[in-house]
Amino acid sequence: MVRPIRRVVAGEDAAGKAVVHSDAPSPDVTLDPARPGYAATRLWVTDTTPARVKGVRETLNLPRTIEPPPQGSVCRVVEFPPEAPYIGKITAADIAAHFAAMGSPGASTAASGAPHPYMQRTRTFDFCYILEGEITLVLDTEEVHLTEGDTVIQRGTNHAWSNRSDRPCLVVFSQHDGKI
Repeated sequence: MVRPIRRVVAGEDAAGKAVVHSDAPSPDVTLDPARPGYAATRLWVTDTTPARVKGVRETLNLPRTIEPPPQGSVCRVVEFPPEAPYIGKITAADIAAHFAAMGSPGASTAASGAPHPYMQRTRTFDFCYILEGEITLVLDTEEVHLTEGDTVIQRGTNHAWSNRSDRPCLVVFSQHDGKI
């Protein structure tokens, strides 16, 4: 069962007073059938920098992709389930389907001999915060074990997230368009 992520969107009314425009679970959730319990919940997307703060009530109508639009950003929460039940069963088709569902089929760097089947690379600058649980950041040549409260500044690297624990891990991502 995927937990809903509450999303409160605040802005201004016609008189310029701060108000709540919406308060409900985010409706934009992508699942991965090959990883039962995986859920990527998109909260907000911007398509310009600086971001527009007035007159925008919703942005989830923008195309779904792992990376943000050019000069934009995307905020999402990802729940990574423990991987022991599925990791040895993942196929190339499963991986391709996941990245296609996320709107970024070209982000996958899965290859024979890769350190993890869900290796990926995007041209993004990401702030990652481990909200709950523990997870391992898998890079080309090393791994970093992370726990609640840890942060990662991800700068366009080839990587994967591996939950080797026995409980779900919740990670908040704030991703920003980057350049090489």
